[in-house]
Amino acid sequence: MKPLSKITSLLLILLAVYWSFKAAMPSYTEDINTTKIAFSTDRALTHVKNISQKPHGVGFPAHTEVRNYIVSELQSLGLETLTQEGYTAGDWGNLSKATNILARIKGSEEGKALLLLSHYDSSPHSSLGASDDGSGVATILEGVRAFLAEGKQPKNDIIILITDAEELGLNGADLFVNKHPWAKDVGLVLNFEARGSGGPSYMLVETNRGNGKLIQEFIAANPKYPVANSLVYSIYKMLPNDTDLTIFREDGDIDGFNFAFIDDLYDYHTVRDNYDRLDRNSLAHQGSYLMPLLTYFSDAGLDNLKSLDDFVYFNVPFFKLVSYPFEWIWPMFALAALFFVILLVIGFRKKTIQTKQVLKGFLPLLLSLAINGIVGFYGWSVLTWLYPGYTDILQDFTYNGHTYIAAFVLFSIATCFWSYHKFKSIETPNLLVAPIFLWTLICGLATAYLPGASFFVIPLYALLVSFMVIINQKEPNAYLILILALPALWIYPPFIKMFPIGLGLKMMVATTLLTSLTFYLLLPLFGFYKGKNRLAMIGFLLFIGFMVSAHFNSDFTKENAKPTSLLYVLDADTNKAQWATYDNVVSDWTSQYIGDTKKNPEKLSDNTISSKYSTAFTHVVDAPLKEITPPKIDITLDTIIGNDRMITICITPQRDVNRLEVFTNAVEIKNAVVNSIPLSEFYLAQRKQGRLVTHYISNNAYTELQLTLPKEAKPKLTIYEASNDLLTNELFTIPERPENNIPMPFVLNDAILITKTIPLE
Repeated sequence: MKPLSKITSLLLILLAVYWSFKAAMPSYTEDINTTKIAFSTDRALTHVKNISQKPHGVGFPAHTEVRNYIVSELQSLGLETLTQEGYTAGDWGNLSKATNILARIKGSEEGKALLLLSHYDSSPHSSLGASDDGSGVATILEGVRAFLAEGKQPKNDIIILITDAEELGLNGADLFVNKHPWAKDVGLVLNFEARGSGGPSYMLVETNRGNGKLIQEFIAANPKYPVANSLVYSIYKMLPNDTDLTIFREDGDIDGFNFAFIDDLYDYHTVRDNYDRLDRNSLAHQGSYLMPLLTYFSDAGLDNLKSLDDFVYFNVPFFKLVSYPFEWIWPMFALAALFFVILLVIGFRKKTIQTKQVLKGFLPLLLSLAINGIVGFYGWSVLTWLYPGYTDILQDFTYNGHTYIAAFVLFSIATCFWSYHKFKSIETPNLLVAPIFLWTLICGLATAYLPGASFFVIPLYALLVSFMVIINQKEPNAYLILILALPALWIYPPFIKMFPIGLGLKMMVATTLLTSLTFYLLLPLFGFYKGKNRLAMIGFLLFIGFMVSAHFNSDFTKENAKPTSLLYVLDADTNKAQWATYDNVVSDWTSQYIGDTKKNPEKLSDNTISSKYSTAFTHVVDAPLKEITPPKIDITLDTIIGNDRMITICITPQRDVNRLEVFTNAVEIKNAVVNSIPLSEFYLAQRKQGRLVTHYISNNAYTELQLTLPKEAKPKLTIYEASNDLLTNELFTIPERPENNIPMPFVLNDAILITKTIPLE
């Protein structure tokens, strides 16, 4: 290949990769003065700013303030606004009193209603909830305002539901779906969520049946920037969370679409989930989904969205969302396999490919795949060994995480160029057989076991066409080959970035392997490159440069603060106290109380206080005893009826508290009712670590347990009563965190915790 063609093709490859990201979402521009019937990101941002002033989890003072603000905004649109209040525990064993916000726009015809869904509570403790889920609430408020400004009555009713207690266990959604009369009217749900503070918003289908009809209707609604594929939902189910929409699907058999952005994961559930760090492009992307879908589904028939058929779908620039039915999967794969065999026969007959050369062509592929796989697999372990502080970022995505992704991508590309330089004597047609065989195998496995990923066959077709051109032409046109590489360049780079963002940097192996596999799809072009060793050297140097950059940005700063934790734990049985932390690397702030010595944290964590990632205490030390009043415990019933032992216990706080957790020993619980709410049989059957229930307390409410056990059972209950006031309680003089520290998310933090055992033997 001529030097000019090589340079030009490389630049065009970079442009194609850039466009695969650029075309995925809108670019924010100031639009406060846009027409009243258009969605304004700036007007939505005003709502985000007002909602995210303070932490507003259930039971927090600002929780009511945020609810009142949303109610006021809906009323200002001329909508009659209602609230729904009640206790729920769901399938998570998390009891809370939720207060949902509802409004309804009356349609002109009878039929199913369209429901717009988001939640207004922030994660407990410190999160400001700008992205999660102030952005979702703001999207709906601004979208409904713009819709109403048109003055057109929809055919379908439109229900606005802003749920409560989503962060505690999808409680508000559970309350609505199972107890509100409007739930039976819902035909489709549009749910707006966030699991980070930036990036494109992914569309995720929620349905109990086939997705075919939903995908067809989504395409007909024609959102401008769809980011969706049939593999993403499988990835979404791997994440350690569900959304409110899951309750609609599981309990109400109601279909819907989730829209959620997941980048900048380090902000998720932290005090840095604030107005300033919310990506304006991400908010604009949410609006670009809502407006066309609201316009379309407010008039579309919602009674016939169920389907037995599934569709494969994926987005690419210019074509938006491409889809085809599952029935095409096996024929498309069979055609690709047959095409491959035919080309092999032609190649051998023309003597363009030779057996020995083909077999040698597997060596650079296997060598690069092995090196990149090993580096990706152990990469996170090495990074946390070099930088132990990373382990305190429980999201497993560091502030310099994007730099690491770029570095590992460059390393993988450099390794591939180096490997193929080592076998440069092999002619390009012979080199192509190995990657075609590997990709055919991958597509076959996807067809059989992961049909949502079967669109991977599209780049394989392009590779086969390139192979056909190359075995018939000694000097194929580089730009024709580049055009055939576009499916790979448009489909895979977003995945290469998304895997470690969505699943954490511990999944960097997905990035290195998928980068390698994408490189193999470009071999029809790269195979003709001279000087692959120079490209490998450039790649390695860039890798080192990015790693150096990541190193210089590895320290915690004011903008990229270290998560820290501190608890005061009082054992009411022994009247002894301890300081405890979840920090793996103790900060200067935490070490004022913890020091640097671990002391039997396992004993304190026998019953691990529930957290998103089952995080346990790392350090505990003795603490001075403070006069903190334990809860009042009344056993009002303990009797044998037939073969059952019936126990009723009332636990009443004697101080301002936020949370009560109850554990049991290894004893069978036949039935459990908490504050008149039964815990589900499903939950009781699969509960882990002995946890019976977590009560997120509002207004210092009591907790009443009614338990049914076998008559011979000898239960032992352990309670953990927590208040989030360690930093403000007058009994303590805890200094504020320094600017380069933030409260650690996902765990009980800045809390005064009382533990007490209730023997019932």
